[in-house]
Amino acid sequence: MKKLFGGINLTWKKVIISAVIIGIYTALVAIFPGLKYTSFNTIAVTFEVWILFGIIIIMNSKSNKDAALKCFVFFLISQPIIYLLQVPFSWQGWNLFQYYKYWFIWTILCFPMGYIGYYMKKDKWWGYLILFPMIMLVTYSYFGYLSDFLFNFPFYLLICIFCIITMIIYPLYIFKNKIIRIVGVVISSVLILLCTVLVLMDPPVYQTQILSNKEESPFDMTYKVYLTDSKYGDVEIIYMDSIEDYMIQAKFKRRGKTTLILESPSGDKTEYSVDIKRYTYDIEKK
Repeated sequence: MKKLFGGINLTWKKVIISAVIIGIYTALVAIFPGLKYTSFNTIAVTFEVWILFGIIIIMNSKSNKDAALKCFVFFLISQPIIYLLQVPFSWQGWNLFQYYKYWFIWTILCFPMGYIGYYMKKDKWWGYLILFPMIMLVTYSYFGYLSDFLFNFPFYLLICIFCIITMIIYPLYIFKNKIIRIVGVVISSVLILLCTVLVLMDPPVYQTQILSNKEESPFDMTYKVYLTDSKYGDVEIIYMDSIEDYMIQAKFKRRGKTTLILESPSGDKTEYSVDIKRYTYDIEKK
């Protein structure tokens, strides 16, 4: 682990090859639909894994300028590759590059961040202040993915573990000063504990309207609606003023497949298969 954070002979050749390989890998996991809503796909969405790459580059650079240039070039190569390889597989085609603007801004910022980040190697207390924004970004990811993990169990478990581990090892392996290391680990531990408690106290819920009143399947407030397995959430019939009609509102609590039953006042039942995902669903009449 110590070699990873300062013991690598990081040549320009290694930086460029790594950028190409990681860019290709990220594009592939973004393209493959089976990896959507999993820990593997998070590298194409959020910062936590890229923060690790940036810190590794900084800690194995030889100067402020070297760190700044290598961070900048690494992201300048890897990010366009991610979008370029996705173009043939995306319904947006070349318009997919509109999202690159956001990452290009971060690529530009990599230069000053790499330059300033090199000062962490000075092993001073203010070096932790440079690291702390990165810790907070990983904390934010952990908070979000822990919520996704509870909803999608066991999906997102790996990225939650990754966030916890990196929040702990950054102060441990970036700094040699014992006090900085202890304080850094304590702060990370408190943040992890706080996020965990907050998520457990307020479990994730995906609220949406899943069925509307139709001529072939009419219903109103006199009907009953429920899921065969209540662990997946709750459903109810509501009247929506915006469309002046009835709809079934769902508050899903976890990912999975279940059956929704719509029961008329006379006892007739209509069944629907429901496939619940984190931010979407599929419903089909049986």
